[in-house]
Amino acid sequence: MVPTPRSTPLADDDGADGDPAVDAGAAAPDLITLGRRIRHFRTERSFTLDRLSAAVGTASSQLSLIENGHREPRLSLLRAIAAALDVPLADLLAAEPPSRRAALEIALDRAQRGSLYASLGLPPVRPGRKLPVEALESLVGLHTELARRANQSIATPEEARRANTELRLWMRSKDNYLPDIEQLGEDMVRAAGYTVGAVTHRAVARMAEQLGFTIIHVRDLPHSTRTVTDLANGRIYLPPASIPGGHGLRSLALQAVAHRVLGHERPASYADFLRQRVEINYFAAAALIPRTAALDYLSAAKKEKDLAIEDFRDAFGVTHEAAAHRFTNLATVHLGLPVHFLRVGDDGALYRGYENDRVGFRTDPTGAIEGQLVCKHWAARAAFARRDRTTEFHQYTDTPNGTFWCTTQTGATSSGPFSITVGVPYAHSKWFRGRETTRHTVSRCPDDTCCRRPPADLASRWSDQSWPSARLHSQILAPLPQGRFPGVDDTDLYAFLERHATS
Repeated sequence: MVPTPRSTPLADDDGADGDPAVDAGAAAPDLITLGRRIRHFRTERSFTLDRLSAAVGTASSQLSLIENGHREPRLSLLRAIAAALDVPLADLLAAEPPSRRAALEIALDRAQRGSLYASLGLPPVRPGRKLPVEALESLVGLHTELARRANQSIATPEEARRANTELRLWMRSKDNYLPDIEQLGEDMVRAAGYTVGAVTHRAVARMAEQLGFTIIHVRDLPHSTRTVTDLANGRIYLPPASIPGGHGLRSLALQAVAHRVLGHERPASYADFLRQRVEINYFAAAALIPRTAALDYLSAAKKEKDLAIEDFRDAFGVTHEAAAHRFTNLATVHLGLPVHFLRVGDDGALYRGYENDRVGFRTDPTGAIEGQLVCKHWAARAAFARRDRTTEFHQYTDTPNGTFWCTTQTGATSSGPFSITVGVPYAHSKWFRGRETTRHTVSRCPDDTCCRRPPADLASRWSDQSWPSARLHSQILAPLPQGRFPGVDDTDLYAFLERHATS
């Protein structure tokens, strides 16, 4: 898509007070639309450019530039044009095109000004009055499809990872906190009858009803979709609950609602798609764990030095991952706690991560963290080794960036076991239950001698005597870990071979 040209705020050349119809502090309208509206009213009143230029005291060539969106008119000139054409100034400044044909001409003009069209080396099409509307529709349709294919072609794994990295860094700059969506989520769930505790399925259904939608559970949802929203008939289709009262269905419904509430349009790029996913997930979290109730709960727990993700989870009836991620939304801005969050598979790969406490994630050359192997000594991986997984696992870890305290809970899905970790720098561990743990490890990662380089004796014995078949990595956007065989962790491989060779 070609960006819409914007101008600076409209200003009069004599400094006089603005017209009551115009907010002097507002941004000027899109120059292309403004020009087309002037042309529309000029031709409607049978004015030629020369006649209008004489009436307003400016050159017709200047009016032509204005009508074509190439020059910004002064507010005094706009007033003169409005007076000459006997049109209210507000009508000239309206945001919408004056007609279907004008809308098509504007779309074509924007497309032909873009770098994508310029790269084709073709001359621009001048949409004269004799060009049929059908031809304009075809040209605009072709440009739209050309832009779609160009965006699709750059959504390579590398491009996707770069976009994801930019989004992660942007969220870190915001301390993982989006106040506008926070307020929107809380306002809507309160309007649906929420007071305290867990948000009910009925409250979520009411939120959908506020927007004119009915939630329907079906068993034949397309495999490639998570939800489907029928805009024409006001229906949100969800999969059936696998567990009575399943927590995930509330979140899915709220994410579908969020697209409508947040005014999302079809994403024009992979970056747009990722941003929308972050926003709908955030809205769902803000509705399921409303900020006011969450802060009341967390502030009281911090005062007692008894913060615990498992308690936060149970208080609002959500998954451990949802509670952990929601904690990161509120921890820094409202509780003064820098934090990090990880979701790690049992293969050691990082699926999702966030940090503003300098814990230091390993990255690939694009800056992406997804798919990178987490140090074996971090709590996110050490937790898999314990037998009792009913409660949270606590650990201190010395790293090149300082000492961190982490709390980890493990779980499993159809794709395999995973762990959810929330951690803070040592100085902030005093607010959490589990700070008294005596488990303390040392991590030298990203130094390969920490846990990635196989012992020399095992490498010597097995490097030329093994031929593993790698399991494809479950993280689609992740690069395969480095090793003699792509995707194979040499340390685990050689340890496995040694263990079985001596048994």
